[in-house]
Parts: sequence; C-alpha cells; structure tokens
Amino acid sequence: MKKISNAMLAGLAALGCVTWAAATGPERRVIDGAHSSLKVLVLKSGFFSAFAHSHEIEARIESGEVTESGNPSVELRVDARKMSVLDPEASTDTRAQVQKTMLGPQVLETERFSEIHFQSTEVEAKGVNHWLVHGKLDLHGQSHPVTVDVNFKDGLYRGTAALKQTEFGIKPVTVAGGTVKVKDEIKVEFAIALMK
Repeated sequence: MKKISNAMLAGLAALGCVTWAAATGPERRVIDGAHSSLKVLVLKSGFFSAFAHSHEIEARIESGEVTESGNPSVELRVDARKMSVLDPEASTDTRAQVQKTMLGPQVLETERFSEIHFQSTEVEAKGVNHWLVHGKLDLHGQSHPVTVDVNFKDGLYRGTAALKQTEFGIKPVTVAGGTVKVKDEIKVEFAIALMK
C-alpha cells in the first residue's frame, strides 16, 4: 500500500511539473507602444516629381506582443485612423490635405478598414540578432504575405519591409494628370521596444 502511495505521489508531482511547463510556455512580451515607432515612406514619381513632396507617415502601434523563445513570433495592430502625415517639408495646409486623402475613400478607407494587423508565420534566423520575419499583413480589407528584415540593437527590434499598395487594392494617388504621382512600392520602418 505504501509503494502505491509513493508511486501515486510521484505521478502527481510529474503531472504538476508538466502542467506548470505547459501553462507558462514560451514567454510572451508586450510591445511598449510609448517607446516604439512605425513610419511609412511613400516616394514620389512622375515627370514633375521634383516639384512634389514624398510623404512620411507615422503610425502608432496600438497593441502587440513578441515571443522571443521557443517558437519565436510577433503580432501587432495599428489603428489606421490614427496614422499621421509628418511631411516636414510641406506646408500645414498641404499636410492636412494629404492626411485627409490618405485616410479617406481614395486610399486607406479608414471608416471601413480601421485596423492594420500583422501576424508572423515564420521567423528565420539570418545571423546574430538578425532575422527575416515572414508573416501575413491585413491591410485595407486584404491579406497578403510580407517579409520583414529585423535586427536587434540597443534594446530595440529595428526593421524594414517593402510592399506594393496595389497588392492591397490601393491605387497610388496621382495629381496634375499623372505628371506627379506616388510610387506603388512603399517602405515601412519600425523600432519596437518591449515592456520590461
């Protein structure tokens, strides 16, 4: 009887260890939105592009988390309605007009598609503190694969990605009969800090 009790106790202890390990799992760390940044660079093209401005847009990361151990992953969400045109070279009126166009039905349609969401599907190590993060980007009501080049330096995950607006059903804006337009390909840059 004593042997059975010891065996049962050992089994319960082992089960408890397995349950605890499963419950804790890989550590997920929340993205610190206040100390993170995300910028979108929209470049100009066209015959009279020298007379127009490229656009620099800031997007606040509303929420997200990173799993650094085990099976690494990243997920983040941006409120498209809160994206802000910076364009330091443009006048206040020009920035306001670009902002209105960007959020409106001609580009992002933020009243219909308010959230931008990225979820990684694979993290590929490329060296010390360097990865290619493959994932799915939900933008403007469409989902497409995107690859992000990421480095870790000075306590921040820094990265870049390029994507085409037309792949997400967005027609690049043109003015003056097409003599000034923005390029289809845009560049996304970010620096992500994690909560302590």
